[in-house]
Amino acid sequence: MTDNSGEGFMEALQDDSVAVVLPAAGSGQRFGAETNKLFANLAGVPLWLHAAARLGSRREVERVVISVSPSDLGCFQDQLRQSAVNCNVEFVIGGRERSDSVLAALKTLGSDSAIQWVAVHDAARPLVSDDELSNVFGEVPRTGAAILSTPISGTVKRALAGRQGCETIDRRHLWVALTPQVFSLGLLKQAYGKHNGRPATDDAQLVERLGHQVTLVQGSAENLKITFPEDLLLAEAILARKSKNVAN
Repeated sequence: MTDNSGEGFMEALQDDSVAVVLPAAGSGQRFGAETNKLFANLAGVPLWLHAAARLGSRREVERVVISVSPSDLGCFQDQLRQSAVNCNVEFVIGGRERSDSVLAALKTLGSDSAIQWVAVHDAARPLVSDDELSNVFGEVPRTGAAILSTPISGTVKRALAGRQGCETIDRRHLWVALTPQVFSLGLLKQAYGKHNGRPATDDAQLVERLGHQVTLVQGSAENLKITFPEDLLLAEAILARKSKNVAN
């Protein structure tokens, strides 16, 4: 089922072989705040730091590269200095599009021989769990490309031409892409080398264009992306429930 494009993959990720890329140069206008939504606090910690700390604490991860806008760089640096996050966080200047920000991070990795894998994760997804990370990190060595995702549970409709009516879509094979999306470094660089600015909604789509199949690894719907203020309230509730369960 999986096309490995001739690459020889290993059975398990080695320690310190993964670079995490957090694209964070967007404005987050839909959140409705005057500043970058990633600076909003979740349980007393800036939103982006939850993601950086969770992935940066993994034994597989050596580097965490965050692509930011020039105007936000100082605030990101200040929040990192004031935090207790103990991982190797690096900042690079991102671009106008998400793909530009990922590419800027890839260029920063350069010829670092220790890095064999890249995990691209939305900085606005603070609740990715260790189990999810273990599952996607466990799958990618066998395929070279694996992403967290979740099956669509609701009924899906497609609007007909001119919005005159609709039709129901069979959802049995439909999944919603989550992050992180994990790839071999060489494969992702190859995908970006052939990108040429064509629209793509995620990195997996660029890899798919190479003819390389991407493995879906089931994740949790709680691995939500903070887009609107009400998403932050939901994330607070999820964190509170998890903290209560741990305490009990």
